Amino acid sequence: MPVGQRPRDALRYVRVILSYVAVIAISADFAQYTLLMWFSNKRRVYLDYASAPPVLPEASRAMREAEKFSGNPGAIHAEGVAAKKNLEDSRTRIASLLGCKGSELIFTSGLTEANNLAIVGFAKRLERTKRTLGGTHWLVSSIEHDSVLGCFSEIERMGGAVSYVEPDERGIILPESIGKALRPETVFLSVGWANNEIGTVQPLAKIARILREHEKKHRPSVAFHSDAGQAPLYLSTVVSTLGVDMLSLGGNKLYGPHGIGGLYIGKNTSLASTVFGGKQEKGLRAGTESVALAAGFAAAFEAVARERRQETERLGNMRDQLASELVAHIPWLIVNGDLRYALPHMLNVSIPNISSEYVTLALDHVGIAISTKSACREGEESRSHVVEALGGKKWRAENTLRFSFGRGNRPGDVAQTVQALREIVGKST
Repeated sequence: MPVGQRPRDALRYVRVILSYVAVIAISADFAQYTLLMWFSNKRRVYLDYASAPPVLPEASRAMREAEKFSGNPGAIHAEGVAAKKNLEDSRTRIASLLGCKGSELIFTSGLTEANNLAIVGFAKRLERTKRTLGGTHWLVSSIEHDSVLGCFSEIERMGGAVSYVEPDERGIILPESIGKALRPETVFLSVGWANNEIGTVQPLAKIARILREHEKKHRPSVAFHSDAGQAPLYLSTVVSTLGVDMLSLGGNKLYGPHGIGGLYIGKNTSLASTVFGGKQEKGLRAGTESVALAAGFAAAFEAVARERRQETERLGNMRDQLASELVAHIPWLIVNGDLRYALPHMLNVSIPNISSEYVTLALDHVGIAISTKSACREGEESRSHVVEALGGKKWRAENTLRFSFGRGNRPGDVAQTVQALREIVGKST
């Protein structure tokens, strides 16, 4: 570990410990409330579905059934052929939901690997023809997940020039902002479908049209990639309507198992492998495929697609109720982003003069689970780079709270959360 890193880590741990101490000492009322909750078997309220929704029963059953296929999908004996058949069936079912061919879908270990394969894999393929990324220009939204932004740091290290496109105050990446950032040497653009912290849905189809107009004037085509995140839970996933060349998917974001994801790769897009040691997945992803995980992914995706419309309405109503009640009872609170353009299950707010870690731990203490930002950044000392990009005072990006609803939530969860948050904020002022 670098020497300079140790003081920062120590400070982070001290802050977390102090937050726990503050929660324990918050008041006798909270202690009594928690004891009553434990002894009365009062259920916990889970409002962190954006981080990790539970695996659906349909997915669990599909995995158990697929576990009977003991053969390696790459083997040519009967057991291997049966495993391969089941794997390809899962691939075809997922591809059907995307409106693409099975041959255009590559299985990965999750969203992070899918993003790496799309971005770094494109760069490596380009290196094979150009020998260097020097002279190439890359575009990315500044509010992407770390698994995307980290790839662009690697692109810069490899010699590519990277520009970061800022959102407007609502968190929307405007197509005209993309148009202004494009250059004749631009080769790649990545914009997430729906932001993982504030839920803002991006106008991918309009952005794609800007790219296609640009390509009429300049020779290099621009590869368009998007991290789907949790958008497939609530939005149609037919890739032809989005205009993207690549779309990253994560099974665990769609009530499926962890450890499985996928990357849609359009027929005109060529990538190089970022994982070596085998020729699986059309030579793009070495390693024996998991038949069971693929089956769970397919089953979960099909289940959420069936209930997309009703869950959008149900969760949207609860989210909107939570937002209106929080604004009414804590009027100095700020809602981050614009709920009219956001996924229906997500609400991100900032409250001044109170630590978001303190609030999160205090809510956890009384049986309510939320997060402060993306789970991949949870516990870090840094501000939310997403909320920071929206503008406003420094505290807004430091004091973020993310509530994300899901299948297990009930209308009563809103009242319970509002009451608890009012008490926590009230006792801190």
